[in-house]
Amino acid sequence: MQNDWLAKLLGDLSDRQVDLDALLRRIVDETTRRLGADRGTLYLVDHATQELVSRVAHLPEIAEIRLRIGEGVAGWVAERAEPVRIAGDEQDPRHSDRFDTLTGYQTASMLAVPIAREGVVLGVLQLLNQRTGRFSEADEAALIRIGAQVVRILDDTSLRSQLQADNPRPLAFRFNHIVGESASMQAVYARVARAAPTDVTVLVRGETGTGKELIARAVHHNSARRDGPLVKVDCAALPANLIENELFGHERGAFTGADRRAEGKVHAAATGTLFLDEIGELSLPTQGKLLRLLQDRRFLRVGATEPEAADVRFVCATHVDLEQRVSDGRFRRDLYYRLRVVEIITPPLRARGHGDLDRLIDHFLFEFSRRHHRSPILSEAARTALHSWSWPGNVRELEHCIESAVVLCPADRIEPEHLPLDDRAPQQHGFSTSLRPLREVQRGYIRWALEQHGGNRTATAAALGIGRNTLLRKLREASEPDAIEG
Repeated sequence: MQNDWLAKLLGDLSDRQVDLDALLRRIVDETTRRLGADRGTLYLVDHATQELVSRVAHLPEIAEIRLRIGEGVAGWVAERAEPVRIAGDEQDPRHSDRFDTLTGYQTASMLAVPIAREGVVLGVLQLLNQRTGRFSEADEAALIRIGAQVVRILDDTSLRSQLQADNPRPLAFRFNHIVGESASMQAVYARVARAAPTDVTVLVRGETGTGKELIARAVHHNSARRDGPLVKVDCAALPANLIENELFGHERGAFTGADRRAEGKVHAAATGTLFLDEIGELSLPTQGKLLRLLQDRRFLRVGATEPEAADVRFVCATHVDLEQRVSDGRFRRDLYYRLRVVEIITPPLRARGHGDLDRLIDHFLFEFSRRHHRSPILSEAARTALHSWSWPGNVRELEHCIESAVVLCPADRIEPEHLPLDDRAPQQHGFSTSLRPLREVQRGYIRWALEQHGGNRTATAAALGIGRNTLLRKLREASEPDAIEG
């Protein structure tokens, strides 16, 4: 069986903010169909808990399966990195009927293969109940080839940093290249998931550097228009007298130098999505023409007399206070209401908490180490310094900070002095409202780390890269000798 369908199904993932669960589900669904199985499951290894997690599965009875490495057939495959094929008339001691008993589903034949990269098992691809009665050697060979392709797919997504054997944090993801599991980000994901399949106009709002463009791209790449173009117009980058021409194009002779007809970005975005970044910077005359476009889905090129239909979906973004601009008469009230049919607010980094900050730090450290062919570790003091910073530039500032440290640290260890943090910058927007003593910041971070590990001091010390005695000493130094038992 050829695997061309995988390449056609998925395309290039390097800059697509697709819903990763939906993407993996498409792989499992198509694999199950092509190999004539009744059910399919893709397990991924959660290295932090040493479990296999059924991230995508045909499991109407239960939400999730978690297996210890070595438990059941899938756990055996993960532990040994070897495929298993069981016929319907076999009694295999590796098969656990725990979930058959729980779900009422009767497993007969089974085929499971490891998904591995350079000896590290990333997951297991498992099929149940071949409709002819048993899986063949050809089926096994085909599933192994698909598994190898899945490895390449996973390596083209932001999941790759979480699937490293030394990843200390539980597996968690939603949209490709968007990192974070805080409650505020979960609210963003929920809105994207509900809005994306429709053609509704979406307004993305948030401070500079919070990832508004990533969210706009997620709306497009998870919509029915995903195969159409995503065309971006930066409304702040063009002077007012050029933005209309950029959007709508012009007719030949419309102005001096217009020696031929030119199509604009609205035309270029046909069947796809037009992303209007920094929409708050549009001039009032252009706002009026944009309003007509949103209302009528028709537009006039500069110099034209006949309107043209626009088959586009609109996603807009801004960091400015549109309500204040409406109040000041600088933004049309009717356009404001037309734009904010669905509003998605990207939270500032300071509102996302230490958990998201740690995930972002680890993600950027992995990605930039890989890009620049370096492998520095982040010292405990450097991580504490990152957690004490305000991040007025949000995720973008953190990204540049980590890349600079990876490139410029002189040895294989990033210390606080290698972080380009301006100690003269005000901290009023930080995780707290003012600068705090380092001991206080460290104490708060250690308490948070302990909570993440259920109060287990040994596991917490390992995750922080320090000895258990060092952890106990730091708790005593922070006047918290009995903070959390474990």
